[in-house]
Amino acid sequence: MSEIKVDYDLCEANGLCEAMAPQVFELDDDDNLQLKTTTTTDENRGDVDRAVAACPRAAISLEG
Repeated sequence: MSEIKVDYDLCEANGLCEAMAPQVFELDDDDNLQLKTTTTTDENRGDVDRAVAACPRAAISLEG
């Protein structure tokens, strides 16, 4: 299990992460990124890894 980190100063809220892992990432009504959970699980890890790799600003990272 890893902790999901978002650098909100880098985040452009383009929604790629939400498209890849909607169970973890969500854009709110103001187009701000929200985390539904702050940790990975066996079920979401693959989707989160793809979202981290796809982020055009490298705003998402995993620790641990």
